[in-house]
Amino acid sequence: MTSVSETPTITTRNAVEEFLFHEAGLIDEWRLEEWLDLFTLDCTYEVPATDRPHADPGLTWSLIHDGRTMLEQRVIRLKKPEAHAEFPHSQTSRIVGNVRILAETDEMIAVTANFIINRAKSGKFDTYVGRYDYELIPGNSSFLIRRKRAVLAHDMLDPQGKISFII
Repeated sequence: MTSVSETPTITTRNAVEEFLFHEAGLIDEWRLEEWLDLFTLDCTYEVPATDRPHADPGLTWSLIHDGRTMLEQRVIRLKKPEAHAEFPHSQTSRIVGNVRILAETDEMIAVTANFIINRAKSGKFDTYVGRYDYELIPGNSSFLIRRKRAVLAHDMLDPQGKISFII
């Protein structure tokens, strides 16, 4: 990284927040193809194991560690009725907050944010909490996601069980 802005401008912070809120809305509305369009071709989407949130995903097991092709396959799979774990789809409502810009260059913005996801499925309600880490690429009027890392604050997934939807 080169120059780092200690105090991002209000416009930049607002633009980043609007982008993250837009992304959250696309996922909650199951507009997953549009969500996929927010990612670069060299993107990664990662959900590390809950007992090793800081581990290198290339060296250890992760709940999710997708490149672009795997992410496309995940979206196709989630949209099919044969994806029994998500058919009918979970109803989710996520809140993204405490958005902070950690570093900014002309080519990249490092962002962190907290999340709370409430999920309703088959008469059960679960809550997932954690932190997002993003590497955003500035574009003409918005951003693209080069890296998204969703770190769950849970020390285990029970009673929620498996992750069958987009965190």
